[in-house]
Amino acid sequence: MLGLDFKEIVTIGMVLFAVIDIVGTIPIVVDLKNKFGHIEAEKAAVASAVIMIVFLFVGEELLKLIGIDVHSFAVAGSFVLFFLALEMILGIRIYKEEEASSVSIVPLAFPLIAGAGTMTTLLSLRSQFQTVNIVIAIILNIILVYIVLKASAKIERLLGKNGLGVIRKTFGVVLLAIAVKLFAANVKGLFL
Repeated sequence: MLGLDFKEIVTIGMVLFAVIDIVGTIPIVVDLKNKFGHIEAEKAAVASAVIMIVFLFVGEELLKLIGIDVHSFAVAGSFVLFFLALEMILGIRIYKEEEASSVSIVPLAFPLIAGAGTMTTLLSLRSQFQTVNIVIAIILNIILVYIVLKASAKIERLLGKNGLGVIRKTFGVVLLAIAVKLFAANVKGLFL
């Protein structure tokens, strides 16, 4: 019925959770809160959900318009995920973000939550999973993002710097495995 699959939703949800890395971005969120005051968690969550769902449906058509197939995008996406995972595991910054002037939608909703890695992942997932399961996983992740944004200061105090580091590295390894799987699943499609 409608292609709903609990196992797919859990798998997609874990992939998106690792890519969005909302727990790992708590130090950034706290820093933004200190710089700019109040963070509008509702606005950031809704904007992120809209960006992700729109890109999920329009992204493939956009690729076709510029002459790129899903397999090529998925392989490119696997490289983006690979480098994101290296950042998480090794604690280095490969991608440098511009300094924010406000916290409303930029940089919280985009690029922190619904950034390039998330967009790439969504199209890569679309080539392997049912769309309805991806949408449900997005909504579940956005609910989690909202909760984490609302409770960011408490979570930071609870986990401490070391706890956040362990979680970030653990999800980095998961993300690295996902990147390898995406590459292996889509690279043969380039030569067909």
